Amino acid sequence: MGCFATGVTVVTTHFEGQDYGMTCNSFNTVSLDPAMVLWSIRKASSSHDAFANAKGYTVNILAAEQADAAMRFTKGAHADRFAEVEVRRLESGRLILPEASAWFDCDINQIVSAGDHDILIGRVRAFASGEKMPLTYIGGKFVTLG
Repeated sequence: MGCFATGVTVVTTHFEGQDYGMTCNSFNTVSLDPAMVLWSIRKASSSHDAFANAKGYTVNILAAEQADAAMRFTKGAHADRFAEVEVRRLESGRLILPEASAWFDCDINQIVSAGDHDILIGRVRAFASGEKMPLTYIGGKFVTLG
């Protein structure tokens, strides 16, 4: 799968008083009307239960200069992952990274079990995008387009 270029996202949620965030490259569009997106999480992930039981999540499409943020959200305690990263809390209670290329705030519509992963399908409740080029990942490396 390393020969397929993907975007890089940080997915966040707020569950039982705690913020959770993780780097993910399995993000995709499901539907335009209504606007729906998906991403997948490994069932053995330490944050699986929080994401699977929360009401929703945000997907932050990282900008080309956010490789450090992508790495920060791959390991460590969830509270530590948000340290030194600018965030903003939305009306939904979930966090966005305002320096991202774009973000989607989603309410969970359906969770589909698929092997060792769950696919979280969300209905987009809010969205914003800017002019920044996105961060991409291929062959085990972060790359920028252009």
